[in-house]
Amino acid sequence: MVNSAVPRLVVAAPSSGSGKTTVATGLMAALAGRGLAVSPHKVGPDYIDPGYHALATGRPGRNLDAYLCGPELLAPLFLHGARGCDIAVVEGVMGLYDGAAGEGELASTAQVAKLLGAPVVLVVDASSQSRSVAALVHGFVSWDPEVRIGGVILNKVGSDRHEALLREAVDSVGVPVLGVLRRAPQAGVPSRHLGLVPVAERGSRAVEAVAAMAAQVADGCDLEALVGLARGAGALSCAEWDADEVLASSVRDVREAPEARGGPKRVAVAGGAAFTFSYAEHSELLSAAGAEVVVFDPLRDGELPEGTGGLVIGGGFPEVYAAELSANEGLRKSVAELALSGAPVAAECAGLLYLSRELDGMPMCGVLDASARMSERLTLGYRDAVAVSDSVLAGAGTRMRGHEFHRTVVEPGAGAAPAWGVRAPERRVEGFVERGVHASYLHTHWASEPGVARRFVERCRTS
Repeated sequence: MVNSAVPRLVVAAPSSGSGKTTVATGLMAALAGRGLAVSPHKVGPDYIDPGYHALATGRPGRNLDAYLCGPELLAPLFLHGARGCDIAVVEGVMGLYDGAAGEGELASTAQVAKLLGAPVVLVVDASSQSRSVAALVHGFVSWDPEVRIGGVILNKVGSDRHEALLREAVDSVGVPVLGVLRRAPQAGVPSRHLGLVPVAERGSRAVEAVAAMAAQVADGCDLEALVGLARGAGALSCAEWDADEVLASSVRDVREAPEARGGPKRVAVAGGAAFTFSYAEHSELLSAAGAEVVVFDPLRDGELPEGTGGLVIGGGFPEVYAAELSANEGLRKSVAELALSGAPVAAECAGLLYLSRELDGMPMCGVLDASARMSERLTLGYRDAVAVSDSVLAGAGTRMRGHEFHRTVVEPGAGAAPAWGVRAPERRVEGFVERGVHASYLHTHWASEPGVARRFVERCRTS
């Protein structure tokens, strides 16, 4: 049983670009460097930051998303991730009070901090202000009395004089300054069309970046005071999330899911630099449902793992590696043969592109009669969705929440049997259900509907 009073804090900011990732990742690495077992978490659906968190701590980076999973699951999922840890650090998303559009505080960092009973450390970009920082901090402290801002870290401070002015201003608000970071480009991480470049693509450079973040935070922040703040968080009143227990208690769709038979089935999960987007709970649920989960790399492996009975291809950046993926003809053929056999295949976003006929003119697996290409337009946002067609993941009518995040277009956008009906921003159908294939742009979190994993594994056994 995990310690429900695990020390914890949330690293937040007034807005994106203030330095949350640098501070949160650096703090995780600095604390881990002192011998603490650190549990890393990220508010929202982001897949990239958790990769840096994992590198900093040696543990899986886990997401806390109240929109995808529901507020009631946040604390149990947090405790699951924090099992056996000395301290937990949660990196926020956007500005502290920014959440799902039009949904009030839902999915905001502030909501997560309240659900976890965790103190907040506010990271402020002080590069273009001095005394005005007091008004900014005062506003964030007083906006929601249920959010406890326990300290401020001043980022991008220019000089000793600048620091003195800032400290004097923040002191007048009654909030302690727990750190001051000077401008340090070496701790930065490069970005491109969908945000930071993932850890898997950067190799030793990612290790160096995390080390630089750790050094910057260790030098500029009061680590003892931050740990003391985290230890002030009280016990949570819920039980931790457990994949075996939630599968046992979830409702089986008796109309659509056949009875399981046979032993464990091997489920291949795409990984490597081209497919870095996945939630750790998905593999845990698959394992709990009786699958043997094996990770493979579509950039390097010439065929699917021996004995593969099901395939999961999550998100990532196939557009960056289109030429290499196309050149791996052996694996493309292996994937196509598995799909044509009727075996279960679940593909999200990048997986959808990989299963298409072509991507930017380069041959892909050809499982779907669709063409994919890069686009100038960013598609981004939460989605309410309903399953349109019976599939290996869900029966028709199943409702789930998801998230879209891509700069690509697939034509047509839906097959004769679409995967999902999406309500906003406009009513539409999207994705493909063909044979055992479920392919869609929508990223979902299976912890919100654990029967998805059980249904998938049962189909592996009966296909």
